[in-house]
Amino acid sequence: MQHTLSRLQSIVSTMSTSAVRTTSRLIDFSTCEISDALIKLKHPHGGYIPDINMHSPSTSGSSLRICGPAYTVQLVSGSDTTSPKLSAHFVDTTPEGSIIVIKAPPEVKNAVWGGLMTAGAIARSAKGVVISGRCRDLAEHRAQNFPVFARGHSTLGQSPFTRPSEINIPLTIKPVPSAEPNDGDEFPTMTVQPGDWVVGDEDGVVCVPRELEDRVLELAAKGREVDALCMVDIQAGKGVQASFKLHRGK
Repeated sequence: MQHTLSRLQSIVSTMSTSAVRTTSRLIDFSTCEISDALIKLKHPHGGYIPDINMHSPSTSGSSLRICGPAYTVQLVSGSDTTSPKLSAHFVDTTPEGSIIVIKAPPEVKNAVWGGLMTAGAIARSAKGVVISGRCRDLAEHRAQNFPVFARGHSTLGQSPFTRPSEINIPLTIKPVPSAEPNDGDEFPTMTVQPGDWVVGDEDGVVCVPRELEDRVLELAAKGREVDALCMVDIQAGKGVQASFKLHRGK
């Protein structure tokens, strides 16, 4: 617990300074390659932030990829009168070069991000937004070529359904509940810490703790090399199983 608290205090302190690094070589790797690397590091969720997909600038066939430090925002129900309130709009305090990560209450059907927020985020030089919740005004985001990743979209705006409560706190994100019963093998809860690296592309969104950046880069590069060798052999007709055994060792 003390280690976690110290790490969080360090990250928040770093995020509040203008010297924070906002670029990483993680941008050179796909979210799939990064997840594979994190799985090798024994992360049960592979860094995957579940059920969040690209809605802007397109929904598929996009070569766009974003990478930046997480600027976290917690929203609560509009009827919540006890949770903290922000003194300024969270978009107006977005650090340059960051990716805004928003968690909305899971039960709400309204959007928590719209076209005006995208305009504000662009003015603050944010790299994109990742929403555990819904967005709206899709045409406006796409017209401005702003990256928006969300669980869905809605016609409803934020008020009166939800409101921002806190920024730069850990966000615990759960997968969308399954309509089908399962055997208890549920996807692990994902926690995004302020300042963690967030990478998003057409396959989804992943989160990389800063202290694992170098190891992930190393393993992702090795994984890419191995997959390239497998691809050559498979295309030559050598078979998937034989190619995997030769290059992956299994």
